[in-house]
Amino acid sequence: MRGVVYLIAAVAAAGIMLGIAYYPMPNEAGTTTTDTNSAPVRLMSAAGSMTIAVPEMHCEVACFPRVKETLQAADGVQSVELAVQQSEGVLDNRQVIVNYEQGFNPSSALAALVEEGFPGSTVVE
Repeated sequence: MRGVVYLIAAVAAAGIMLGIAYYPMPNEAGTTTTDTNSAPVRLMSAAGSMTIAVPEMHCEVACFPRVKETLQAADGVQSVELAVQQSEGVLDNRQVIVNYEQGFNPSSALAALVEEGFPGSTVVE
């Protein structure tokens, strides 16, 4: 009888572990993150610039260089700059300005940020 109980407990534990592994994790806003690759592809028809909010970017020393490197690796990105900060040495405006060429795909850039560990990044303007 004890063997049956152990078997049931093992099956229940395996089910719980699988449920945790495949359940979408909520972000800080309480909503679940979604796959940004499923969004329709929207290529920019002309060169320009846009502001991207990166709420998980916490410092200028480690986070911003990773964000910059990730975005500059995207096709069509010319440059990435940190938005103007209110206080020097403090990252109080978690936004970057991306200058891009025609054909830039913001959806793939945002997906790259998610893969790099910056979920919740969105285009502001």
